[in-house]
Amino acid sequence: MSEIVYFEDVQIGDRNEFGPVSVDREQILAFAAEFDPQPFHLSDDAAAQTHFGSLAASGWHTTALSMKIMVAAWQKDPGVQAASLGAMGVDELRWLQPVRPGDTLRGTSEVIEKKASRSRPEMGIVKSRITLFNQRDEPVLTMIPIAMFRTRPM
Repeated sequence: MSEIVYFEDVQIGDRNEFGPVSVDREQILAFAAEFDPQPFHLSDDAAAQTHFGSLAASGWHTTALSMKIMVAAWQKDPGVQAASLGAMGVDELRWLQPVRPGDTLRGTSEVIEKKASRSRPEMGIVKSRITLFNQRDEPVLTMIPIAMFRTRPM
């Protein structure tokens, strides 16, 4: 097992890459049908009547895919996964470009802030800037998760 990456080990400027994941039409339709059943996520004809012009994945689907490939990357290094205590939320979530059937997404994260918890000494809080890119290296999503990491035991 890898050594646990505690809060104290995380440094501002640390960068990671994750992915890729491919997006297909059936996934877009299934996600939209269950979680975001707006016509432009469910039908080419409806999407053609909007600014999308053609079928586009829900932004929530894109966000879920970013989580899927981030966690997959963490699970390759059990020390990183062992340090994670979940998240408190997300700041500045932006969907910059539509994600289309056939797109392949990859992401980067960069630690931009960290602070020790005042009320919970067993954890620290880390903010990272996440950017998800399509196969043309166009950013399709940005967000700043507020994650909790274990602190090193005394």
